[in-house]
Amino acid sequence: MDFFVCLSGAIEIIDLAETGEDVVTTHGPRMFTGELDLFNDRKILVDGRVTDGTTICRVARADFARMMSAEPDIAEIVMRAFILRRTAFLVHDQAGVTLAGPANGGDTLRITRFLGRNGYPLQRVDTDDTEQADAFFAKHPQARSALPVVIHGDGTCLSNPNNHEVAVALGLTEDFDPDHIYDVAVVGAGPAGLAAATYAASEGLDTAVIEQEAPGGQAGTSSKIENYLGFPTGISGQALAGRAWIQAQKFGARFAVSRAITALDCDERPYTLRMECGERVRARVIVVASGARYRTLDVDDYEKYEGQGIHYAATAIEARLCINKDIIVVGGGNSAGQAAMFLSRHAKHVHMLVRGPSLAATMSDYLVQRLEASPRITIHAQTQITGLHGDPLLEQVSWTNAAAGEESTHQIANIFVMIGAVPNSDWLEDCLETDGKGFVMTGGKDENGDVAAPYATSKPGIYAVGDVRSGSVKRVASGVGEGSVVIASVHQYLASLDD
Repeated sequence: MDFFVCLSGAIEIIDLAETGEDVVTTHGPRMFTGELDLFNDRKILVDGRVTDGTTICRVARADFARMMSAEPDIAEIVMRAFILRRTAFLVHDQAGVTLAGPANGGDTLRITRFLGRNGYPLQRVDTDDTEQADAFFAKHPQARSALPVVIHGDGTCLSNPNNHEVAVALGLTEDFDPDHIYDVAVVGAGPAGLAAATYAASEGLDTAVIEQEAPGGQAGTSSKIENYLGFPTGISGQALAGRAWIQAQKFGARFAVSRAITALDCDERPYTLRMECGERVRARVIVVASGARYRTLDVDDYEKYEGQGIHYAATAIEARLCINKDIIVVGGGNSAGQAAMFLSRHAKHVHMLVRGPSLAATMSDYLVQRLEASPRITIHAQTQITGLHGDPLLEQVSWTNAAAGEESTHQIANIFVMIGAVPNSDWLEDCLETDGKGFVMTGGKDENGDVAAPYATSKPGIYAVGDVRSGSVKRVASGVGEGSVVIASVHQYLASLDD
């Protein structure tokens, strides 16, 4: 869609909802159209029409991009308006889709998380609520046996789709030309990947970003980050990632979400990234920023409850499941501490299970003091989960205190697991050197025997930053720093190719 300025008359912005056309807002003289999707090739969320006697100024997409780069005062106004408009869609459940299914169902939660983390508005219908279910099934009787379902305003209905199917149907991702060669392809859109994409694109490099789920990575699931420089009151991981994602797009970086990389062809240059969906991306430089994921617990029936009782994120979506209920947070790091503090505002009581004797060695002191001072949080040291019970959803949890040798069982339906780190490096196979745990080795010798750049891997033109890199500090700030600094090495490498 192009960018339009209303010179006279009015432009009506329309949400094509299930109930018919809904005029979201009306732009009068000197007002302009558009929201965040004007920075990418995603499908637009709303439509528009002019009233009789309206005069408009039409700015083509390419000209709009040049204007945003050349006119910073105008760009600031437009950017603020676009962000606020998308926020309004999310807050007021406008211009999105309807998701119907049992509120606590694993697939319903999966789709809710996926759309929420990708900034896509949705209306939720809890089919376990009789009143909501009756009203919904009266309109969509065929959906009763196909839950959960995603229904778009144009009538499109998806029955229990996977994340990739949702992304394709709603236009959440961008398609890449398989024959186009990018300067830089960034794998992963966590803090390190977003920083690399932003700096690369802002410095004129043709940049592509491939992300398996949504911008933010593991940090995007954090309810609040309080020790990140410049945010004295803290900022949620999703908010921080959302800002960086918009920033990278403003400079021209292109994003493909819900695209899992299955292989890296590193024997030929330019390098080729192969995706699960069959697509490929070619680039002269690869930045590996695929991050890490939390470890799982070695408990019977663990996989049965993943996504419907066992969670790896603590956001507003999960908080709704915990209202006035006892919950468990497993882990002794900052992520677990922030999750416990956030969830304690909603849950009846938070039981924090820690394998070690205390939190002092693994968590920031300010968080330890808050946890110990909270009457709604109990820290159980030297304690591990030893049993999970319930069918089909989690209903009871047993834990054992190693010091006392006692096991107890509690009525708990939600566990938040935030322990350890496993690198997302399986897709690299034998292409790059890794340590014994699978983290990518960097900073050794280059192909000429000289000392390599600090983030250079065992293959020229391939760099690793963030949590996936061996020896990295697992902090948001360090990931951002590595992602921004690595672009200097990328420039040097690309310059060597042109010599």
